[in-house]
Amino acid sequence: MALLVPKRVKHRKAFRGKRGGVATRGNTLSFGSFGLKSMDAGWISSRQLEAARRAITHFTARGGRLWIRIYPDKPVTKHPAEARMGSGKGDVIGYVAVVKPGTIIFEMGAVSGTVAAEAMRLASHKLPVKTRIVSKES
Repeated sequence: MALLVPKRVKHRKAFRGKRGGVATRGNTLSFGSFGLKSMDAGWISSRQLEAARRAITHFTARGGRLWIRIYPDKPVTKHPAEARMGSGKGDVIGYVAVVKPGTIIFEMGAVSGTVAAEAMRLASHKLPVKTRIVSKES
């Protein structure tokens, strides 16, 4: 399982940050004819992204093209279980992609509309945010 994680990071630990507003970048289809658009804000972990990608490629039987439009580059930290309070920020446990409403998560091309819709539906069940399937026509 090849998870998406950065090769190098400038700062190992990051703040949690605010995530208000809607996406002004990455909110239109750029590569494919169909896309999966986020309808609310949240964090998508590299594991969830990989599970969704695998669901799409499994359903399409590796047909068509798939573009992943988000990248998990934000480190998330956690203290070990039963550790006392304090003693600094915890260890990095994984990476997440910050998603705002309107962000395109996946794009698909070279497949029919029904196949793309079903593949995106299966992928949406793996993600922690509400999504909508969009197409070039709509």
